[in-house]
Amino acid sequence: MAWQTLTVHADASYAESLSEALLDHGAMSVELLDADADTPDEQAIFGEPGEPSASIWQHNLVSALFDSTDAAESALLGACSAIGLSTRPSFTLTALPDNDWVRLTQSQFDPIRISERLWIVPTWHAPTDGTAINIALDPGLAFGTGSHPTTRLCLRWLDDRIRGGESVLDYGCGSGILAIAALKLGAADALGVDVDAQAVQASHDNAIANHVTATFSLPDVSKPLGQFDIVIANILTNPLRILAPLLAAAVKPEGYIVLSGILEAQAAEVIGIYGTWFDFEPPEFEDGWSRLSGRRR
Repeated sequence: MAWQTLTVHADASYAESLSEALLDHGAMSVELLDADADTPDEQAIFGEPGEPSASIWQHNLVSALFDSTDAAESALLGACSAIGLSTRPSFTLTALPDNDWVRLTQSQFDPIRISERLWIVPTWHAPTDGTAINIALDPGLAFGTGSHPTTRLCLRWLDDRIRGGESVLDYGCGSGILAIAALKLGAADALGVDVDAQAVQASHDNAIANHVTATFSLPDVSKPLGQFDIVIANILTNPLRILAPLLAAAVKPEGYIVLSGILEAQAAEVIGIYGTWFDFEPPEFEDGWSRLSGRRR
């Protein structure tokens, strides 16, 4: 049976309380809309600077989603009774088209070109360039799909600097995208670490899907990380401050550290902290975010 959208005309005196009551009586979701939208009576509830504005429209449409007609009508009766409405307001019921919602969601995610030879490709897409290095990755619970500037900045660094045979630590691995990319670009081995068990599992699954072998784990304070040719951490500035000694110790002499998840205004501070151990190259910026890279002295 098709989903049903219940649309109720409600004035400002009870629109919000009716919305809450519908949720209490089984609505899957409720949306409050301006009944006068696209007419001369349309009312802005977020006024221009210096102009007063209302907190709710005078004439509202309360739109609620139900799994059946009977459920919608029963919920409206119950909601009206709950808020003390003696007369049921006018309403309409409309069947929601039975779309393929999975396909509609997937259509929002296209392959992402990182560089001339590196692409991130959702598994439901054919690669745009079959000769490129294509990383199969779907949006999911863990951060890192290639759509965020910090991920792209880190991927481009790996694409530029991996020569083959390097060892890589991806600290805060999220989806595992950076460790996977490093391996597909020619690194010899990669370890991914994350504090989120779901991220560790997602990284493991993504590595299998990309036919690479990497190790992913939760942090283990009982044993050292070891040392790596490249340590890459796309997290946030505050944990990067705290983790500076740990991450610096994990980089081999003459090895590289790559840091991101840093706002452009915070780049100088992070360089100052890590400058104790590293000589930094000029930072790279994209959309207000930074990527820093330095070589261990």
